[in-house]
Amino acid sequence: MTIVTGMLAAALLGAVGLFASNAVPKLASAVGWARGGDCTLVSVHDGDTIRCDGEKIRLANIDAPELEGSPRCEQLRHGKNPRWCDFALGIKSRDALDDFLVAGAIKIERLGTDRYGRTLARIKVDGKDAGDHLISLGLAKAWVQ
Repeated sequence: MTIVTGMLAAALLGAVGLFASNAVPKLASAVGWARGGDCTLVSVHDGDTIRCDGEKIRLANIDAPELEGSPRCEQLRHGKNPRWCDFALGIKSRDALDDFLVAGAIKIERLGTDRYGRTLARIKVDGKDAGDHLISLGLAKAWVQ
C-alpha cells in the first residue's frame, strides 16, 4: 500500500511540475468543460486553435503567436515576422483564450475549412468575439485569409 501511495505522490508531483513549467497546457486547457452553447468539451491548443468536442477549429479572424516547438517558427525566424515566435507571448495568448472560453456559453460560426482540414470559424462567448478579445489584449493580430 505504501509503495502505491508513494508512486501516486511521485506521479502527482511530476504532473504539477509539468504544468508549472508550461511544458503542457494548463489543466483547464487540457480538458475543459464548456458552459453550454456549441461545445460540451473544449481544449485550447494555442491562441488561435481549439478542439470542440473533438473538432479542430482555427479562429478565422486572428493569428496568434506560435508556441515552442512550432515548425512554422523555423520559417519565420529568418522571414518577415520573427516576433510571432515569441513563445512566452504564445503561452499568454493560449491561456487568455482558455480563460475566455470557460467564461460562458460558446457559439461557433463555421465559415469553411483551411488547407490543413481544420474548421475555420468565428467563436463567441456570451456574444463577445474571442478573436477581437485577444487582439484587444495585444495577444493576437487580425488575420484575413
